[in-house]
Amino acid sequence: MYSKDGEQYHVVDSHIALWDARPENQRNIHGKQFIDCFYDYHRNLSPESEVWPYEEYLYQGGERLMRDVFVDGIVDHAIFQPARLAEFYHRGFGQTEEAFALAQAHPDKLTYNHHWDPRDGENGLDRLRADAERMQLKGVKLYTADWHGESRGWKLTDPMAYRYFELCRELGITNIHVHKGPTIRPLDRDAFDVADVDHAATDFTDLNFVVEHCGLPRLEDFCWIATQEPNVYAGLAVAIPFIHTRPRYFAQIMGELTYWLGEDRILFSSDYALWTPKWLVERFVDFQIPEDMTEYAPLTTALKKKVLGLNAARLYDLPVPAELQLPDADETATGPREPAAADLASV
Repeated sequence: MYSKDGEQYHVVDSHIALWDARPENQRNIHGKQFIDCFYDYHRNLSPESEVWPYEEYLYQGGERLMRDVFVDGIVDHAIFQPARLAEFYHRGFGQTEEAFALAQAHPDKLTYNHHWDPRDGENGLDRLRADAERMQLKGVKLYTADWHGESRGWKLTDPMAYRYFELCRELGITNIHVHKGPTIRPLDRDAFDVADVDHAATDFTDLNFVVEHCGLPRLEDFCWIATQEPNVYAGLAVAIPFIHTRPRYFAQIMGELTYWLGEDRILFSSDYALWTPKWLVERFVDFQIPEDMTEYAPLTTALKKKVLGLNAARLYDLPVPAELQLPDADETATGPREPAAADLASV
């Protein structure tokens, strides 16, 4: 729990990872390119005091994660979102078994989401059934730009992807987190395009599509999709560190998201270990839209509480202490925006 100026915040970090990018796990030059690109994001968007040495960035391990996220990081609960990247790393990039074991050891602190790839075909469907039973999955993380043999990406609208969505529905895996944001070397930029979210969200209205990185650099495209699809959510991973280097840009991101989606469909994400959560939470609680950006509404304390934890807690049925919940009137004030609620009068 984080407290500031008499207000208490229940913090759910909806996007963390436990990775291994050490040289012995890199299959090829692309493994080094990938982690080097991550490190560039880290050092260019972080305060100087929060920049890690490169060697520490390659691998953290569970003990450090628990300290960075929960002890020093003022997070109440966090959700693993692993990326496989098997073409770049011998054991994969996201250490799935290590992360799952950590979540089993700390179920009050951690939720483990897994991954699937429709290019694994029928075998992948069987594996997803087994993983869902063993890991009690509530969500998955999809990486549409991941390489797979000669393939350098896939779309949510692919016929086999629909087979996997249907199985998720059958298994009760309702939260579909999709990386739709900045490209990472050597992945292809267009493989992260947000356009396929529209089709999939329309066809699977009982699934929640959490668009990680809120579609950046395609924020406008994402917002126009999300305002029509009430089961589409915005994850702030990668977006929120701009609060430090480009606060007006972050103000624009938050202003657009709250205008188009409302305040109930935005999720805080540190993207650990790209960044540690403590400074992001503190900066967000203190942040306000500049007064001269008059087209955007102020960020209220209730909105910040929803974004920092209450929205994700609702998606994952996580318990929230009664004293950290919002009054019922606030909880129901701005539900998911229906298409008719979008203010398009000036368009």
